Amino acid sequence: KVVVGDQDGVVTCFGIKKGEAVPVFKTLPGQKISRLELGGALNTPQEKIFVAIGSEVRGFTKKGKQFLSFETNLTESIKAMHISGADLFLCASYVYNHYCDCKDQHYFLSGDKINDVLCLPVEKVNCITPVLACQDRVLRVLQGSDLLYEVEVPGPPTVLALSNGNGGDSGEEIVYGTSDGKLGLTQITGSTPVHKWEIANEKKRGGILCLDSFDILGDGVKELLVGRDDGMIEVYAFETADDPVLRYDYALSESIASIQGGCVGKDGYDEILAATYSGWLTGLTTEPVHREGGSGEELKLSQEMQNKISSLRNELEQLQMKVLQEREKYQQSSQSSTAVSSVPAFSVNEKFTLNRDDASYSLILEVQTAIDNVLVQSDVPVDLLDVDKNSAVVSFSSCDSEPNSNFLLATYRCQANTTRLELKIRSIEGQYGTLQAYVTPRIQPKTCQVHQYQIKPLSLHQRTHSIDHDRPMNTLMLKGQFSFAEIHSWVVFSLPEVPEKTPAGESITFYFQNTFLGTQLESTYRKGEGYFKSDNISTISILKDVLSKEATKRKINLSISYDVNEESVRHTLKLIHPKLEYQQLLAKKVHLIDALRELQVHEGNVDFLLPKYRSILEEADQLLEEYKRQPAHLERLYG
Repeated sequence: KVVVGDQDGVVTCFGIKKGEAVPVFKTLPGQKISRLELGGALNTPQEKIFVAIGSEVRGFTKKGKQFLSFETNLTESIKAMHISGADLFLCASYVYNHYCDCKDQHYFLSGDKINDVLCLPVEKVNCITPVLACQDRVLRVLQGSDLLYEVEVPGPPTVLALSNGNGGDSGEEIVYGTSDGKLGLTQITGSTPVHKWEIANEKKRGGILCLDSFDILGDGVKELLVGRDDGMIEVYAFETADDPVLRYDYALSESIASIQGGCVGKDGYDEILAATYSGWLTGLTTEPVHREGGSGEELKLSQEMQNKISSLRNELEQLQMKVLQEREKYQQSSQSSTAVSSVPAFSVNEKFTLNRDDASYSLILEVQTAIDNVLVQSDVPVDLLDVDKNSAVVSFSSCDSEPNSNFLLATYRCQANTTRLELKIRSIEGQYGTLQAYVTPRIQPKTCQVHQYQIKPLSLHQRTHSIDHDRPMNTLMLKGQFSFAEIHSWVVFSLPEVPEKTPAGESITFYFQNTFLGTQLESTYRKGEGYFKSDNISTISILKDVLSKEATKRKINLSISYDVNEESVRHTLKLIHPKLEYQQLLAKKVHLIDALRELQVHEGNVDFLLPKYRSILEEADQLLEEYKRQPAHLERLYG
């Protein structure tokens, strides 16, 4: 049996008989379901269904009877949930709560947003050890209501799972997936974390949204099933005790919201079941599709298949009829004298993140119906970079040259059934403003949603765990009559990946790295004073402008002083030099390609050319591809 919770608040349970879905039960619609977990007494089959809706948790039996409705004391809606026996672990944005038999036990306030929560298996570890996956690239391990320690991970963790489904032999092993597509395994011991393995995102695939452990290959060892936000499903096998190896992958066209292994459609054949963003459930089976036999038999489709195809055809025809009837009904009602125009609501799944590899922003927009077009507008200069997966047709409109108007107007027209669009944008540090995306799906009547994204003054900086303290650093010092909350709000305004909530405590230190140049920034501040250190003097000068502007807005008098390190200028130029050299050489080579190709056509062969020119011809396609991907790279470096 399969149970699904959806955005309309419906819990559906079904089984599959002879290739047809047979419903077991279905609940009534309501608020959207944010989480669904199976639970039950420890060491018994986990067959009670728990769902999180808003700030409430409901429980259903496997027959669909509701046995629990627990209204929590959370002010926000539940974002993450984990169930272990009678223990319930819930997280809203920054808050973690632990309940036992629906009674409040422990509470913790996290320094950054919580994406997922997990508890090590009690039957193995003998104590309750909750682990929170937090946006600031750490796993926070708790004991009661206190922080035991933090585990640094290479990206913002989005999902946690017990290794092997049970925490491994020790019960302490946790697999995490990050929003930039990395996977890792860490052992959470009582005192310190032990990192076991980590898989980088070499193939530049999407962020990880869901994980499951299941023995799909039938070799007695559970594989790791991974679902990503670009529609990739991956199966990792543990061949030796070391790192897992990618054995299979499969691409769907929408982000994978949930993934599970199990036996669903046919006895003896396991399947991977994936739910995607717009509500499709897809099964990948281990059942061989081709029957063994003579060539004659393969041509005749089995009776079962023929029946299936004809029943699908009937279903499609009925749906088409229904759509036509509803459309006519709508046309009539919209033309009658008592017409009410209804604006159809649609939800947009969006992700705007900085990529460390090429210092660009990815904007991913996903709608539950097909997208008709997306208009992108920006009031700051940004470059649109090429995305291979993107099949939409882009056209640019010219912009007014007046100040503070548009710098970018681009329209993406999507093909017939595109539900997901990915754009790549490179911003310029020091130029800040808003990027807007107007999303119009193919639904009648035509409606459009506007989504806004802030481009920060230091937009190409990314949070890191530590920096190199031996570099020559410039320092900017601020003093004035400002509160901790005020200076924190200015830092939030200037830099990405800083939690909106003012941190607990007297003072705070954040470390950043510039993804474009590799320079670094350390910011430490408290009530009445702030220190910003960077090996790049441009970073300091941008910060000085922005911070003094923000303080002037609030009529706060700032005393600003600098400590400029002459050595840092040479150091930063040394960092930029190889990049500049590489890009200049690339530009030169690209300029030569046309002339060399002409020579090749005239002479018929190119043996007489110098080896360096021959290699340019051989690599021409890659060179052009790379040059096209980063159009204004040189200008940005000159800047």
